[in-house]
Amino acid sequence: MEYSNLADNIKLIIKDNVLAIVSDNKLTTVSSAFFNGGFKQVKAVLNIGVPDGYDDRSLHLDPLALITLSAAKLGLTKDYLAMVTAAKVRNYSLVSKDAGDFSVDVVATAGCKHGESSGEEMDVQEIHDTINVIVLIDGRPAESCMVASIITATEAKSAALRDFDVRSHYTGDSATGSITDSVTIVSTNRGKTVSYGGPASKLGKLVGYCTRKAVTESLVKQEPIWSCRTVADRLKERHLSLEKLAAELSKADGLDIDEKGLAEILKANPIINVYLLAAARLDDDYKKGLLPAELKNAVDDLSRNFYNPKFTQNKKPKEPNYDLVDLPPFIKNVLIKIVKTSRFEN
Repeated sequence: MEYSNLADNIKLIIKDNVLAIVSDNKLTTVSSAFFNGGFKQVKAVLNIGVPDGYDDRSLHLDPLALITLSAAKLGLTKDYLAMVTAAKVRNYSLVSKDAGDFSVDVVATAGCKHGESSGEEMDVQEIHDTINVIVLIDGRPAESCMVASIITATEAKSAALRDFDVRSHYTGDSATGSITDSVTIVSTNRGKTVSYGGPASKLGKLVGYCTRKAVTESLVKQEPIWSCRTVADRLKERHLSLEKLAAELSKADGLDIDEKGLAEILKANPIINVYLLAAARLDDDYKKGLLPAELKNAVDDLSRNFYNPKFTQNKKPKEPNYDLVDLPPFIKNVLIKIVKTSRFEN
């Protein structure tokens, strides 16, 4: 068992698949936790990792079995709330800030292989990982302040995902979470009353900073790939795999290419990937109707000339049937230029 001290008489404990904040005195909590969520008075807040090999069907039919078994490892039978995650709790991050009148400790575990964008249509077949956040406020936030702090922490979590350009498993849009995420705000009820927890408030600034940093750190610990994905990876997350891109390009005359050939072109000239990633960003805005005003009426011309190497200007073949290529406009035209350029060079 590992433990560290947080505020007075409060410990962070890790044992096997359980991460817990445990107090000698009652804590006030507001939480979206599966077990004992809502407004509660508890002495422990648990984040329980699903053990390797644990039957998924058993978990969904009887989640309380895992929760009570895990709580018992810390000798807990009552006065606790519990969140559940498929992420490894040992990949947690703890970030702390002290404002004098109060302090904030945020403990996060994070995995986002199954990102989603809130408000989109989802056909959920399975769930991987999740993002769980515990915000401990050593102070006396009002109830409304605790609710505001949940919103602030959630905004910070989504901001961390945006920083990594995490995409939705379902649509490829920018992800806001991972379906089963949970946030718990914990108060020690010590000191002067704190009324505001929004992102611009004194408390909210600490909650936002600590949450964003903790989610960022824990996500990289759980899934190091987020800090070193290739452009091909990031296109695939947008539902634009090299296989799909090559198949669409091959519909047009003179652009027949397979996935391997396209990958070789991108590898041979890494600078091309800069244009592809920039094009993907522009297509995100184009899809949502968010291109800057001066660009909205010139998408065709802009996308056609977005990638235009000088050495292709004197080699202008007959304009083929590029309308058959069903891809976002900026990605489409960049790829056409890339493939045509590679043919001229060879």
